[in-house]
Amino acid sequence: MAKATPSRTAARGSAAASPDQVPLRDPVLAAALAWLIPGAGHWYQGRRSKAVLFFVCILGTFIYGLYLGEGRVVYASMRSEDRRLHYFSQLGAGLPALPALVQAYRVNHGKDPIKFPIWDRFMVPPSLVKKPVEGDRRDAADELDELQKTLNRYFELGTVYTMVAGLLNVLVIYDAWGGPAEPDMPAKKEEDEEASSEPPSEPSG
Repeated sequence: MAKATPSRTAARGSAAASPDQVPLRDPVLAAALAWLIPGAGHWYQGRRSKAVLFFVCILGTFIYGLYLGEGRVVYASMRSEDRRLHYFSQLGAGLPALPALVQAYRVNHGKDPIKFPIWDRFMVPPSLVKKPVEGDRRDAADELDELQKTLNRYFELGTVYTMVAGLLNVLVIYDAWGGPAEPDMPAKKEEDEEASSEPPSEPSG
């Protein structure tokens, strides 16, 4: 049986310490930063190109969804009449989705929501109190009904865009925590080359 030569053992050691290996630093902190701000975890790890790519693409998708829905498609609500389960996906985008929790807390505790410069009711849960519409013979409608009527298809489109951004960031968080999912190809190639270059062992006896 052929024994491993010193040169082969040294090659394995050098392959294990390959300079191509990604330094993940503190994976837990990197994952937390990646959730808080898309791309921040990769920036912390020194993976700057990926950081910029994720920041632009994910935040761009999220902001565009907010724009389509006029700031009303991201909100937190677990009321029996309006269980906004979509928010759990949107929350994957991190900090940009957190104002919805603040707005929901203030509304649920009888306080006025925070007014933002662009949209007064930014991420505020819609009121479910039905109010009659003047000059309309239809049944009374609540604010959610009016939002869906006013925004039409953009309400759903904005919801989808913000959900996709949040779910994509979940993959980014995993990449920051676990590193790129690729095999150690250089090490395997060196082992195969050395195995093929070794002379065949002579049978004993």
